[in-house]
Amino acid sequence: MPTIYYIRHGETEWNALGRLQGVQDIPLNDLGRRQSVHAGETLADLLRRNHRSASATGFVCSPLGRARQTMDLARGVLDLPLCGYAIDDRLREIGYGAWEGSTLVEAQAKDPDLFARRQAEKWTVAAPGGETYVAVQARMADWYRGLTADVVAVAHGGTARALMVALGLETPQSAADLPIEQGAVYVFSDDGLKKYS
Repeated sequence: MPTIYYIRHGETEWNALGRLQGVQDIPLNDLGRRQSVHAGETLADLLRRNHRSASATGFVCSPLGRARQTMDLARGVLDLPLCGYAIDDRLREIGYGAWEGSTLVEAQAKDPDLFARRQAEKWTVAAPGGETYVAVQARMADWYRGLTADVVAVAHGGTARALMVALGLETPQSAADLPIEQGAVYVFSDDGLKKYS
């Protein structure tokens, strides 16, 4: 199994306000930038401990701006050029459709019945015009099957949960509301999953 050093993007104002971002391009806030630098420092330490060279490790990122900002800041800590990584659309966040920009309270007010169904069956029920976690899990499994070497991936909370389920580390029920920490590095390897923060 290739080792994946997985970083969720740093905080945005929408994160701080509890708004569903989905595929909207919301930039990092000040805390998010600090979290991204911290993740870079944690990653540098992990690569050193594992006797891996940052310049010889692959880097891949979600196309969304908050993930790319996080990648740039983390790579800056490693003294790597800002342009030396791949973009993969399969790493984009789960789409929340009509609910994007809403808080959970606002989403519930828009469609109480659908909201209740989604809360009960989060893995299989999508927001209006949005995506299910089943679909995100499929694209993350497809991404994983294409890996041939260790990689640093910067993406999102939803894609982290979907990857955990795709690799059999969590169930849809346990992963659906699992908090994914910003500023941390999640290491997927033969030893399972470990979080470093």
